[in-house]
Amino acid sequence: MMVTSTGDEGLADRIARQLVGRGQAACVNTLTGVKSTYRWQGEVCCEGEYMLVIKTLESRYDEVAATIAELHTYDLPEILAFRVAKGEARFLQWIADNAGQGPSEHP
Repeated sequence: MMVTSTGDEGLADRIARQLVGRGQAACVNTLTGVKSTYRWQGEVCCEGEYMLVIKTLESRYDEVAATIAELHTYDLPEILAFRVAKGEARFLQWIADNAGQGPSEHP
């Protein structure tokens, strides 16, 4: 599983559609109403963001990260990966079946 965030809903949708369309992720959840407080260039900032939860395989990290970097507008986009310790077997298989594919015909 991976996460990223963006301040623009349209960009969040574009990243999600490209990741799924390119076969790099089985599913991307976009969480709205996220408030991020962070330090950037010496200033404390507080902004609304959209968080993307990306269901993918660990082996797809480099491709997913490259797609996020290609499309993202932030100077330093959040790109984090987390290992799933356990999950429902059929759901994990669905992720494997759908995140291990090449690009679809309609990205």
